[in-house]
Amino acid sequence: MYGFGNDLTQISLFCCRLRALFVQSFTLISFGVVCFAAIDQYLSTSYYPFLRQKSTIQLAKLLTIIAIIICILHGIPVLFLFEIHSTYGCYAYNIIFFNYITYFYYLILTGALPIIISTIFSVLAYQNVRHIVRRHMSMSRRKLDQQLTAMILIRVGFLVIMTLPYVLQRIYTLSTSINNSNIMSQAIVQLIATITSSFYFLNYTGSFYLFLISSKRFRRQVKHVFIHKYWRTYCSKRIRQNQVGVLSQCSISENDLQSVH
Repeated sequence: MYGFGNDLTQISLFCCRLRALFVQSFTLISFGVVCFAAIDQYLSTSYYPFLRQKSTIQLAKLLTIIAIIICILHGIPVLFLFEIHSTYGCYAYNIIFFNYITYFYYLILTGALPIIISTIFSVLAYQNVRHIVRRHMSMSRRKLDQQLTAMILIRVGFLVIMTLPYVLQRIYTLSTSINNSNIMSQAIVQLIATITSSFYFLNYTGSFYLFLISSKRFRRQVKHVFIHKYWRTYCSKRIRQNQVGVLSQCSISENDLQSVH
């Protein structure tokens, strides 16, 4: 929503509120998916059969849909409580909602809570894979569990590393008063905030590359999809188009010869 030197969120109230809705909803969905992945991996590797039975595709789809609906409903208040201020820009004018976003949404919902949930269940899944030997399962299934657990651990570790500095920086900013007359301290705080925010936003782009690096099976699947499926389909379409073009040219040439005779 920013281009040609104009920020639409600072000009249009509709763009201001729509952007806030998208940011809040998709941020919660992104963190929720990581937490669900850690919980599902814990359930699928559990020693207890009744917990393993909870790890199903149908349940995962249902919970994902419910989570998406809840996240969108959570963001609906911004459509009514955000305004454009001449000094602060697009922000929540309601003091209660402003405090909720500042102290609960940023610090808990998109900070401490996903870190705690994903860390606990990923560590439990790692303990399941490491200490529990299920003799009735094949070796390939055990390797698959180990690989998936390693992928989840790496993803959760990445989330913690990228999110924790941002949360700590916000806690520091909220708990300390910055002297506005000290330009150097303001510049340092702004620099740290920019760096931690950049790391924080990497959460939304890191999953694919982390899985690609950490999993040989995932690399094979990506290669199969992009090369054996889409690339060959594209090449076969080009070949058929070329064949149609050649046949049409041949038919035109035959018609020309017949007209000459």
